[in-house]
Amino acid sequence: MSTRKKLHAEIAGAGIGGLTAAAALAQRGWSVRVHERAPDLRAFGAGIYIWGNGLKVLKAIGAHDEAVVGAHVGQSFETRDHLDETMERIPINSEGGAQLVTILRETLIRSLTNACRRAGVDIATDSAAVAATPEGELILADGTRHAADLVVASDGINSQVRDSLGLLEYRVPLQYGATRMLISRDDNDLPCAADRDKYIEYFSGTRRILYTPSSKTDLYVALCCEDADKAALAVPIDQDLWKKSFPHLGHLIERFADAGRWDSFDLLKLRKWSSGRVAILGDAAHAMPPYLGQGGGCALMNALSVAVAASENPQDIPRALAQWESRERPLTEHTQHTAHMMGAMNNWPDAVRSDVLKIVGRSEQLARERMRTAVHIPTGTEAEPTDLPVVASASAV
Repeated sequence: MSTRKKLHAEIAGAGIGGLTAAAALAQRGWSVRVHERAPDLRAFGAGIYIWGNGLKVLKAIGAHDEAVVGAHVGQSFETRDHLDETMERIPINSEGGAQLVTILRETLIRSLTNACRRAGVDIATDSAAVAATPEGELILADGTRHAADLVVASDGINSQVRDSLGLLEYRVPLQYGATRMLISRDDNDLPCAADRDKYIEYFSGTRRILYTPSSKTDLYVALCCEDADKAALAVPIDQDLWKKSFPHLGHLIERFADAGRWDSFDLLKLRKWSSGRVAILGDAAHAMPPYLGQGGGCALMNALSVAVAASENPQDIPRALAQWESRERPLTEHTQHTAHMMGAMNNWPDAVRSDVLKIVGRSEQLARERMRTAVHIPTGTEAEPTDLPVVASASAV
């Protein structure tokens, strides 16, 4: 009696996409090895938004329950103008509405790592992947070559594996970015106690402050500004400068100390998401600005779906990857485009932005478009009784 050879996958990058793909493949009977260039799997100290689409993926690979321990579950996401007046409110976590939790990035990585280990994934740290071949070889910095039925490159926006295959169509610096930090929560951070558990994005001129509770004790903050706004992006934060833009957030700003790391935003598009037996995932394939909170969500969805596609047609991996891209890319590019368009508000005058957002908040159609990814049921997951149509996701105030 003949025995079928066990399928094998080599994965570059132990981030959200790489670990999700690894767990999903191993759970489908593949042997999997993940290569991480860093000496450990620690994540940068920040929070992350996981909308309903991402939560469904975490459930599908058995990482959900651990990932949401201690998560923050808010009831609304609001945008506020320079006068601290609410321009738009998106109700969340209610019947018929979008689902959202915020957690620590390190918690998410730990839950994905544990799902991988339970499934028997081999995770190699201090192992840098620098290239791949369409025939299915992953090449490491020391020259070692690992053959596989499937290679997955999820090694970030500066992916060497992607670039070795010549797949990049364009990469556009958006001339805007954020200093991200994780600090302890304080009851006096916001002027109104009723706002403490909300997710709030504050605008003032070309600057933004994103206020995101990520657990009972942790607060994720992003200070967004133009690349040219050198005083505003400096670390340690110039507290007096930011308080002039957001005087109502003075107590919060005074607690920033020397925390934070600046990152610029880029928009990235590939000619193709695959080459032969190699698939490209996450920021390596579709980096986007964070205005929808869906960078991680798209990585989760596309990682699970590539495992489904490769497992359904292991006899012809290149064809399976082409079909995977055809199925998943339209929604991802819709998400990229929508996030990019939302970023255009950065340079609008305060009064114009406030008026426009209040109008947008009354449009059910625009709300549906913006929330399309958040309420999507990803490939490889199942609809649940709570997956009801989103009737109206936003309201002007």
